[in-house]
Amino acid sequence: MSQRVKIGYIGGGSQGWAHTLINDLGQCSDLTGEVALYDVNYEAATRNAELGNQVMARDDAVGDWQFEAYHEMAGALEGADFVICSIQDPPEETFVHDIDVPQKYGVYQTVADTVGPGGIMRALRAIPQYREIAATVRDWCPDAWVINYTNPMTVCTRSLYEEYPDINAIGLCHEVHPYQDLFAEIAEAHVDEATNVSRNEIDISVKGINHFTWIDDAYWRDHDLVQYLDAELEKRKPIPGYEPGDMDGESFWINNFQIAFDMYERFGVLGAAGDRHLAEFVPWYLDINDPEEIHRWGIRLTPSSARISDGDAPDKMRQYLTGAEEFEFGESWEEAVEIMRALAGGEPFKTHCNYPNTGQIAGLPKGAVVETNALFTGKGVTPLCAGTLPPQVRSMIERQITNQETLIEAGFDGDLDLAFQAFLNDPLVSIGRNEARDLFAELVEIERSYFEDYDLADATVLRE
Repeated sequence: MSQRVKIGYIGGGSQGWAHTLINDLGQCSDLTGEVALYDVNYEAATRNAELGNQVMARDDAVGDWQFEAYHEMAGALEGADFVICSIQDPPEETFVHDIDVPQKYGVYQTVADTVGPGGIMRALRAIPQYREIAATVRDWCPDAWVINYTNPMTVCTRSLYEEYPDINAIGLCHEVHPYQDLFAEIAEAHVDEATNVSRNEIDISVKGINHFTWIDDAYWRDHDLVQYLDAELEKRKPIPGYEPGDMDGESFWINNFQIAFDMYERFGVLGAAGDRHLAEFVPWYLDINDPEEIHRWGIRLTPSSARISDGDAPDKMRQYLTGAEEFEFGESWEEAVEIMRALAGGEPFKTHCNYPNTGQIAGLPKGAVVETNALFTGKGVTPLCAGTLPPQVRSMIERQITNQETLIEAGFDGDLDLAFQAFLNDPLVSIGRNEARDLFAELVEIERSYFEDYDLADATVLRE
């Protein structure tokens, strides 16, 4: 018998992840109920509600869900069992500047949504928004499980706990999944009986913080796959193995595991996020004078033009709603529905997630949001012990955690001078102190309308 639940979706006007959720719920028969969509763009939420209901009415949909758009966040979250967060400020007003302005100062970023100047500005904008989300959860669905997909993942998830310490919240990221595919290939290459290995058969131990995760343990059945990493490293040499210009014409999201294996060779553990993310946590990969230099590592810079909303998305939505194009079911590889099943009392589910550190990573601060494996059951989430990391790796992570905690304090106090301390302490801000101040002030001024929760008048950093 299906269990009825209510899902409150903040960012319900999304034309990306919302469609993934519709896809996954349309193929889910053991949970049913309501999806309450809230978005600052109410019209976008209504279109997703129409699409969701249209998809559920199809004969090939086994899901039984009703989608409804709400004008207010409180209405969407009232009585919710689960809350999904997937929000983003208009990229042309924020993300574009986060990428383009630092380049004028010689600071290059491959993603600009987690760390570096772009990640810090995005964090400062997100903290007030996530305080509001947490407060609304506290008032209208205090026992709900909150699943966050928004970057910067760690700061957003940590903000939820800072505002409402008793919240039940996790952050989900799919960056580790390609590494399960990688280890599936390694198993097939090195283990005689391994054929057609699926990523679901790979058991890896994840540890670190979001987008700066590491793997030191990987198994297929009872076969230790980490023992083959040295051979894989030799196969991939020379590292870096490309030349400037080699990535021209490739996808902006391309990943050749060059940085991940370089980190393995240097530190003895495999970097376990896309190379575009890993590069931003340390200064040496992005110490470049020209964007094409990063091609040596088999990746590209993501230009601001790629961050502007897809111009084809509204037309695609119209085609779905008019029936000119059929919404096709597929395998999304996202895990939110499986996690909700487990938390609702279904079959236990193990995966990686972002959750406050209660000791699952030894040596890192308690309460900091870390990324490790966890077990989801009807009793809640149990983070699984991941052990420790080499001291050199741990020190790099600790620097980022210090910055994240500084940003949380700055965001809750509205203190841009404190935020600038984190900005200066970011490894990618490797320019002079005065240039760093000018860069920080310029970004705040350009995005000023998004900083209404900060004390702009008394911020010394803006008046020097």
